[in-house]
Amino acid sequence: MHARFASVRDCFHDLFAAGRETGAGLTVWYDGEPVIDLVGGTRSVVAPGVAVAPTGAADPWRPDTLVNVYSVGKPVAALCLLLLVDRGRLDLDDPVAAHWPGFRAPATVRQVLSHTAGLPVFPVPRPAGAVADWELLCADLAAAEPEWAPGSIAGEHAWTYGHLVGELVRRVDGRSVGRFLAEEIAGPWRLDLGFGLGAADQRRCADLSYGDRGWPTRMLGEPGSLRARALGNPAGGLDLAVLNSPLWRGAEVPAVNLHATAAALARLYAGLLAGGTLDGVRLFSPELVAEATRVQYDGPDLVLDRRAYWTLGMQWEPDGSWGMGGIGGSSAWADPERGYTFAYATARLADHDRVDELVEVLHSCL
Repeated sequence: MHARFASVRDCFHDLFAAGRETGAGLTVWYDGEPVIDLVGGTRSVVAPGVAVAPTGAADPWRPDTLVNVYSVGKPVAALCLLLLVDRGRLDLDDPVAAHWPGFRAPATVRQVLSHTAGLPVFPVPRPAGAVADWELLCADLAAAEPEWAPGSIAGEHAWTYGHLVGELVRRVDGRSVGRFLAEEIAGPWRLDLGFGLGAADQRRCADLSYGDRGWPTRMLGEPGSLRARALGNPAGGLDLAVLNSPLWRGAEVPAVNLHATAAALARLYAGLLAGGTLDGVRLFSPELVAEATRVQYDGPDLVLDRRAYWTLGMQWEPDGSWGMGGIGGSSAWADPERGYTFAYATARLADHDRVDELVEVLHSCL
């Protein structure tokens, strides 16, 4: 690690020393090169009363440890569809129904990508096991009445985003979004991330844990609210028994179940920040990257309950950065003005204060 960024390393280690972190990875690229690449803690959750090695060293977090990063995966799913747009297989302003016969909402591909399609909720209550039934959930969405006129307002499509985007990928290309990601993006750019993990990759996963027991309730918000409906169906998306199971890790729920290393996420954004080319491998045209990172919607978000700036798959911030954070504390983005990409992947589901502190120290180094 560059000596210039030693204070970031110290801040990262302080999170563990203070008990605010149990297992995580942090990677930063600056000026086109990786300058910080840290891992710490353990990847297993220990139940009360279970004897373990006193240092926790029996199962350390490794550079190839994968962890569920929730909505940090939304831009990754979006990039799969955007790659098809870049190749001329569909257009951003095509009606979804032009590629997905029977899709009822009068939404366009652009509106799906920018969270303005009006379908932030799966309309039929489903149990946790439904996450493994792609066709069922897509059929639910195809028949759904939008919550608002598509394009009129935004609401983060918290659970539904990956199925809307992913089914468009499947309808246009023929491959599932998980397979498309592996073959067309993760493979060429050497990214250790994926949707729908096989058995070998599942063995590399960190178990998620709550920073406090009230976390799931806080995330859902008011019972019956749009946010609660968006995050609560199918059931189990905030339940550790589901999240740490083979069912969840093996399913494709691209809005919220990307499993990744911090190194892979920072590397992905480095390729985007460089205009779509990484290590000599061009995946995206500079024009596509520019359109994908441009603000498409600026206004109230009915699910987030605040003002939001949506690009085609990412959130834009007033400092010019673009990327995505996930509930639980993981986050990844590019900051074109300062010339860096940042990724933090954590197994301890809590707030984003850890990232805020790391970024404050990082900025002091630049």
